[in-house]
Amino acid sequence: MGTPSVGYSAISSYSRVEILHLIQVEARQTVAGLAAATALHPNTVREHLERLLEAGHIVRETEHRTTRGRPRVLYSAATGEAEASSPIARRKARAAAERGDIMRRVMPWTGTSVRELGTESTHQLDAIADHLSESGFDPLINERDLTIDLTPCPHATAQSAHRETLCSVHLGIMRGVLAEARGPLVVEGMRPSCDPTHCVVQLATA
Repeated sequence: MGTPSVGYSAISSYSRVEILHLIQVEARQTVAGLAAATALHPNTVREHLERLLEAGHIVRETEHRTTRGRPRVLYSAATGEAEASSPIARRKARAAAERGDIMRRVMPWTGTSVRELGTESTHQLDAIADHLSESGFDPLINERDLTIDLTPCPHATAQSAHRETLCSVHLGIMRGVLAEARGPLVVEGMRPSCDPTHCVVQLATA
């Protein structure tokens, strides 16, 4: 339901992975704070933040101040919740659902998930499949067991030293994608047997 993009999407750069990880861990981050934490120039941080915003991975807000001074711009992860919902992520989820519905009309045998899981869950799987394909994965979704095989991981070798951070960021993004798609499915976690070359994400019904 998607074509892997050249350059590994918005998180092709480990600097962006690191920035997104910091934002996922603690909401309402500032450019100055992120620059200090990553040792990057503030202008570089701003460029990375724009890429993450354009991908729908984060949202921004302007600080409400009751004292003098320019209000800060605050960045949070797109979690799908009312105060942290990305219109870009919602639009991408709707587009994925529309493409999935067209595919199921043209190839009815691919629509068993609608009968078994329901429309909302099926549309969530459309959204997560699109996101993972765009991110450079070749996801294999098992609709019966609610698992996603992420083999091969595009970062398994090149950034093996940062595997824990990478996995955490990917899980955070996937949780946001499912939430923005609006349905009962959530990310439960990665199976304990995961290793750098074979990783399986377990979904569940909330």
